[in-house]
Amino acid sequence: QLQLVESGGGLVHPGGSLRLSCAASGFTLGDYAVGWFRQAPGKEREGVSCISSSDGSTHYVESVKGRHTISRDNAKNMVYLHMTNLKPDDTAVYYCAADVRIPVNPWLSDYWRGLWGQGTQVTVSS
Repeated sequence: QLQLVESGGGLVHPGGSLRLSCAASGFTLGDYAVGWFRQAPGKEREGVSCISSSDGSTHYVESVKGRHTISRDNAKNMVYLHMTNLKPDDTAVYYCAADVRIPVNPWLSDYWRGLWGQGTQVTVSS
């Protein structure tokens, strides 16, 4: 069964850190580009970061540049999103998505036509 499963979410104070994991089963995640998205209550799903499969290049939306780092461990079939200096505005359900390549517009969820995970909740609050 082809599946992506996110984990690592939780409740953290402002300024804290979390590492989200995206685990793949049934296929080789290293052969695919992976994107991280988030969706806050009442808002549309937005792209946060993505990593290519071909050259490992990474991309970040402006609001998380310098705070978040995306990486992959092909041996473990995993992609990670290490989030630091978290802010209340980072509160959302975080999703990972896989596709054959990074879409033309990687920040819009509709462009990712492959597999999606079920999401993990991140809450940043004091």
